[in-house]
Amino acid sequence: MKHAVDAEQILKQARPITDQEAHEIQPFNHLVRMPIALDEQVCRESVENLNQLLADTITLRDLYKKHHWQVAGPTFYSLHLLFDKHAGEQNELVDLLAERIQLLGGISVAMAHDVAETSLLPRVPRGRESVPVQISRLLHAHEVIIREARSMAHIAADKGDDGTNDLLISNVLRTNELQSWFIAEHVVDVPVVRADADARDVK
Repeated sequence: MKHAVDAEQILKQARPITDQEAHEIQPFNHLVRMPIALDEQVCRESVENLNQLLADTITLRDLYKKHHWQVAGPTFYSLHLLFDKHAGEQNELVDLLAERIQLLGGISVAMAHDVAETSLLPRVPRGRESVPVQISRLLHAHEVIIREARSMAHIAADKGDDGTNDLLISNVLRTNELQSWFIAEHVVDVPVVRADADARDVK
């Protein structure tokens, strides 16, 4: 009998504890002081800026995934692969931005409904669109993020938040500029098979 009781007590230790609830340990928009030698107000401003950029980057990542699945036409294969590659690179930025926010003592925006409420990027239709429209949407999103990253990087530099400045310039800005170039070249209207002999140089 004692053996059976002991076994039950042992098994109880291995049983998962489910359905737990408690208060948040840190509410959103509240910072905790981190030992990183930065003023709390500097951290707060960087967290607010980074959360805006994070919401827009998550939206861009998901936009790339949408177009990856829904792209159609003669360029399907190349764009299907390129859109997925860019989505993966944007996902890496998402992680870097979220971790920087947490490092600064903030809380990173995370859930889809919160991202949708925060993002500056316009909501897109659920249905499939043509390649030129897909690319136009992506280019607009990149330009919004590039403008944000440049502005926020200057603010971070002025306030002495070198880590945030470096992230914005070295990662966010350079990645978005490069991706923008890669997809913009797909909507340049040039001959594919035969050169236009009648074309005149633009002066």
